[in-house]
Amino acid sequence: MSEHIELFRDSLNRFLDQKVAPFYSAWERDGIIPRNLWREMGDAGFLCIDIEEAYGGCGGDFGLSALVVQVMSMRGFAALATNVSVHSDIVAPYIAHLGNEAQKQQWLPKLVTGEAVGAIAMTEPGAGSDLQAITTSARKSDEGFRVSGQKTFITNGQHADVCIVAAKTDPSAGAKGISLFLLDKNSTGYEVGSNLEKIGQHCGDTSELYFDGVLCQEPLGQLNQGFKHLMQELPRERLILSICAMGACTGMLNWTVDYTKQRRLFGQALSDLQNTRFTLANLDTQVSVNWAFINHCINQYMAGELDTVTASKAKLSSTELQCKVADDCLQLFGGYGYMQEYPIARAFLDARVQRIYGGASEVMKEIIARGLMK
Repeated sequence: MSEHIELFRDSLNRFLDQKVAPFYSAWERDGIIPRNLWREMGDAGFLCIDIEEAYGGCGGDFGLSALVVQVMSMRGFAALATNVSVHSDIVAPYIAHLGNEAQKQQWLPKLVTGEAVGAIAMTEPGAGSDLQAITTSARKSDEGFRVSGQKTFITNGQHADVCIVAAKTDPSAGAKGISLFLLDKNSTGYEVGSNLEKIGQHCGDTSELYFDGVLCQEPLGQLNQGFKHLMQELPRERLILSICAMGACTGMLNWTVDYTKQRRLFGQALSDLQNTRFTLANLDTQVSVNWAFINHCINQYMAGELDTVTASKAKLSSTELQCKVADDCLQLFGGYGYMQEYPIARAFLDARVQRIYGGASEVMKEIIARGLMK
């Protein structure tokens, strides 16, 4: 099994060397990853790895799927890792776990091959972490449901062919009146807004989406059970973000160790100075400890035992550490760390959003506290 994983890792790194690394800086300037890359990733077998063979997947496990975004993050391709994680580790599992047979047959094979790109739309201009405050609605009609509303900060929004949308189906019931819908980009009334400009992860498209009476025959999962479904799927979402964070930490630490060995200061290598050595030793220890916990969480998830509180601890700890590692490592690069030609500069900017999306650090603390107080 170990040999199998190493072969897979080598194949992924070769793909990144050929298809991503030479072009990534240009994509960052353009503000978007090219659409054809999704098909190339699908053809190479790097999308939706743990989807069953019956729907076109290879039936691998979560650990192998997580390795894809871990390596991308470690290589400094944070935007790509984020977009792939939404597609493969959020959208595809939602459909696999909640969809009926027709929904699975329609979308899962296309997500596996990259023919279709997936997105999930929860956040609205006036509703972020507080999902019960969403105003997007889905009204029952003779044809099915008509979805209307606006979403924002949607990862993969520009390229997405299918989008999981949270909408109110019973406005009087608060969180218990939310349902999920699979909306086809080609449907009448589905409009893709602007590609939003961010301070980091520039080539990962993040969009506004507008829905004006978009027709959907039936919900994804049970009617008015959308909030429950979201809670069931959140542990994986937060775990995959934690894995991205730890991959980034490992990459940043490796770059900084290499740089300090080469950089000379006061007639000696920067790595020979005690401040440098103590800083790196402290970071390495924290990264090792966090990796141990994340690997524990991965094993729990694969055994069906990862709960929301534990996943929240993983997300809080790893993403806060990611920002610390980015800051401390950039400091050791000195003025060069502020230049965007150095990967550490991009990693510093890319890290900041990790403490916000997928549940802000403050929300993670509240969830953990509630678990303590039970």
